[in-house]
Amino acid sequence: MEKKKPERTCIVCRKKSDKSNFIKMVKNKDGQIQIEKEKKLDGRGAYICGSPECITKCIKTRALNKIFKCSVGDNVYEELNGESR
Repeated sequence: MEKKKPERTCIVCRKKSDKSNFIKMVKNKDGQIQIEKEKKLDGRGAYICGSPECITKCIKTRALNKIFKCSVGDNVYEELNGESR
């Protein structure tokens, strides 16, 4: 029996897929928000599918502010903009 892979949902387009297909954003216990490249950090996570359209919409609507319930700095959105595939 094959082990089921974890599925995640994009916070922008609501598309579901294997978690390896997403960019993961993490808010750690100190309130710092960063892109998680290793997928090993602890904290509140949010997933974005990585399409240029979703990243642009996430930046335009400041979606991470709503998800993490805090003000997310421009530097985080700029870093996310550099991650588009």
